[in-house]
Amino acid sequence: MAKTQYYTATSIDGYIADERNSLDWLFEVDEGTENPFGEFFSGVGAFAMGATTYEWVLKNDNLLEEPQNWHDMYGDVPCWVFTHRDLPPVPDANVFMISGDVRRVHEAMLVAAQGKNVWLAGGGDLVAQFAAYGLLDEIILGIAPAILGSGAPLLKHRLRVDELILTGVREVGQFAYLTYAVGDVARLGRHLAAETATLLPAHF
Repeated sequence: MAKTQYYTATSIDGYIADERNSLDWLFEVDEGTENPFGEFFSGVGAFAMGATTYEWVLKNDNLLEEPQNWHDMYGDVPCWVFTHRDLPPVPDANVFMISGDVRRVHEAMLVAAQGKNVWLAGGGDLVAQFAAYGLLDEIILGIAPAILGSGAPLLKHRLRVDELILTGVREVGQFAYLTYAVGDVARLGRHLAAETATLLPAHF
């Protein structure tokens, strides 16, 4: 079943960018030889990001001068950018500038994804809106060995212990990847785990 996922890198203390909105600290981390993002993105059929994230991508990858960089990373997968400002589009990219209720946009993204997953690329403010409406199914964190002390938080929405269940742990280079089921998906997982436990013999 298709999932709506928040896949991002974070510092140990839960920041996705430093106080200057920079990711320079992240690029100092050894990623190893695997390509977890490529593996992840192969299952994505639509994605969304906020204005700040989009502006960072534009600048970091020089997309207005070299739009092919966008196509190399994301192909023709449709992207929705949530913004209240006029932002320059990447030439010939499948990008929609949007504002308003995330629920309406989420429905359109699911249709566009054609059975594949929906990726919420960030930032934390935008993902919090999806989480608040129960539209977030999974969080995948690449935890970098860095402590920033301040910056842009991972997610500005409270998720209780019963709304999260750890489903995966993986070491890639210096990153520790943690995957969590969220909300109803997590509660269903806990229910099934408890139900399975009652069916197991007391000693085996």
